[in-house]
Amino acid sequence: MTNEKLLEILKRDAIAIFSEEGLKEKLESGKKLKIKLGADPSRPDLHLGHSVVLRKLRLFQELGHEIIFVIGDFTGMIGDPSGKSKTRPSLTMEETRKSGETYFKQATKILDPEKTRIEYNSQWLGKMNFADVIRLAAKYTVARIMERDDFSKRYNEKQPISLHEILYPLAQGYDSVALGADIEIGGSDQTFNLLVGRELQRDYGQEPQEVITFPLLPGLDGVEKMSKSLDNYIGLDESPEIMYEKAMKVPDSLIADYFRLTTDMPEEQVLLLIKEDIRGAHFRYAEEIVRMYHREQAIAPAAARYQEIASGAIPDKITEVPVEKTKQSLISLLVAAGLAPSNSEARRLIQGRGIKVNNEVVADMKAEYEPTEDLVISRGKNKFVKIVFSK
Repeated sequence: MTNEKLLEILKRDAIAIFSEEGLKEKLESGKKLKIKLGADPSRPDLHLGHSVVLRKLRLFQELGHEIIFVIGDFTGMIGDPSGKSKTRPSLTMEETRKSGETYFKQATKILDPEKTRIEYNSQWLGKMNFADVIRLAAKYTVARIMERDDFSKRYNEKQPISLHEILYPLAQGYDSVALGADIEIGGSDQTFNLLVGRELQRDYGQEPQEVITFPLLPGLDGVEKMSKSLDNYIGLDESPEIMYEKAMKVPDSLIADYFRLTTDMPEEQVLLLIKEDIRGAHFRYAEEIVRMYHREQAIAPAAARYQEIASGAIPDKITEVPVEKTKQSLISLLVAAGLAPSNSEARRLIQGRGIKVNNEVVADMKAEYEPTEDLVISRGKNKFVKIVFSK
């Protein structure tokens, strides 16, 4: 990797660079740069959407620069309002820390752990007193904060905006001040927040960071951005079998984008593959993703399991969930198995004919089962759980 090659890749794949000339100057300065990426641990898992920026950070590592992965355990308690149409529920420090503990392990599937520095922003934000917060808030005007699309839209639609949400961009921006970041990378939905960090650095007498934003990876539904909360994701820490199955669900219209943003396959090779055999392209993508995160030997078993499921069979290796040895309703079993987060969602899945018990669709919301034999319950085509009446 050279500075010239890195700039070429960044200009090709980035949505925006603020500023290109400044970025070039910093890369050519000979200085070991601090490259920052922040992530709020609202949920415990990273997914392929996160890999888009993590893979670019790896390129900076190859040039000897320092990567600072900021876990937003403090800002996670506020909840990033970016792109949200309503106030997000607040989390506790305990919840954000617990989720954040898994991030470094998952991020270093892509990054070199020896060259990656992890920081928690509670280390500086948690020490600020009310006077510090007032001084920080004085650095920005309400008018500038309201330039954010999501805030202005909510305001015009008379939707509530809490004061703590307005403070969020300042808190995230202050991370760059606390770390003295030279460059910050993020998704395009973070553009406003990243530029706030750039402005705050100027206010605090620092050289402003260069900001590089990248496209958001669409989820498997082909509509919303990839998100665990929307269940349209491929997790970096998921098993090879689940990764393979989910990769086969990528919409045809997005398979080229998935190749470009999440793999190293040359674009001309990808386009030729798609043109010749779109289904074959899906199989190749599934193989590439499994190889990247689980190595070559995991591909064959994952492919075999996919073929088994695609043919309508119940796979051999599935998660077992022990439950009390009493008569159980299907709704309670779905919640206990983690196939539905609540009773109401379980009812919705049953009503939509999305649940099978022992490979048979069950549409009766009052269905109950005696503890005479174990049950295999499936949600959709790739979520299987074996219910074991043993408690």
